Amino acid sequence: MARQKYIYNPQTLDYEEYTPSLGKRFRRFFLYILTAGIIGVAVVAIIESTIGTQKERMQAREIAFLQLQYDILNDKISNIDNLLAEMQDRDDNIYRMIFEADPIPTSIRKAGYGGSNRYAALNGYENSKIVKETAQKIDVIESQLYVQSKSYDDVYNMAKNKSQMLSCIPAIMPVKDVDIYRISSHFGKRTDPFYKVQKMHNGIDFSAPVGTRIYSTGDGVVERVINGNSGYGINIIIDHGYGYKTRYAHLNKSLVKQGQKVKRGELIAEIGNSGKSTGPHLHYEVIKNGKALNPINFFFNDLTPEEYDKILELSEKPSMTMD
Repeated sequence: MARQKYIYNPQTLDYEEYTPSLGKRFRRFFLYILTAGIIGVAVVAIIESTIGTQKERMQAREIAFLQLQYDILNDKISNIDNLLAEMQDRDDNIYRMIFEADPIPTSIRKAGYGGSNRYAALNGYENSKIVKETAQKIDVIESQLYVQSKSYDDVYNMAKNKSQMLSCIPAIMPVKDVDIYRISSHFGKRTDPFYKVQKMHNGIDFSAPVGTRIYSTGDGVVERVINGNSGYGINIIIDHGYGYKTRYAHLNKSLVKQGQKVKRGELIAEIGNSGKSTGPHLHYEVIKNGKALNPINFFFNDLTPEEYDKILELSEKPSMTMD
């Protein structure tokens, strides 16, 4: 029950019961509702402001955490990339060299992965750039790992076939019991006996009588037997596999035929004087992947270190070829 209010009446000099008018009561009620509404709105605003700030703090913490994880992931990717580079270097400069295999071209090792459209689905987000960069790094590493894996498969197969490979690589002199001084012309720039000019001599010449026996310097298959009257004259090309071929030129006659399998040390021909030649001799070449190499580097089964050094010394002296 509401308390009754009284006011002093100066005319009657007495306290009389106070009853407000309807208008005043309405104004009081309106002010009460208005005040309550203002206070309510203020309370709600304060609450929402406080809660919103907490959400922002949580989001900021999440963003910082994700950034930290991204940095850690980038460090791991960088470490993997460095490890992969070390594996590639050892593969090219150690493992593949052991087996006489060419290094894998950089263009293949560093090949990209996919096109720009591959990452189109990652566009349109606040952090699209870092996500795309990370995805690209992972894809490139994945591609390089695939190439490296295939390379190790090749090295593994070469290791399994090492004994076969060693028997195929040219490793002896094509003419037995030949004094190293009977090598009449060496590999390199030499004077042509017909034109009297310096020309590249892609093999070495063994001076010996007609009919001297010639032997295959490694296991292989006779690729061609050429019966010509000019140039190399009668000559034989043997494919040894693993990128190696040998040529035996200016022959008197061939004792093998095309497609025939031969073993190292097997008799294949006789020395002659056919083709462009100034006298009986064997012109012998070693070819690796289409490039002529110095044959004396492949006589390690027949030469002592002293003989090898002497041949190198003799090869430095100017000479005239026999072809």
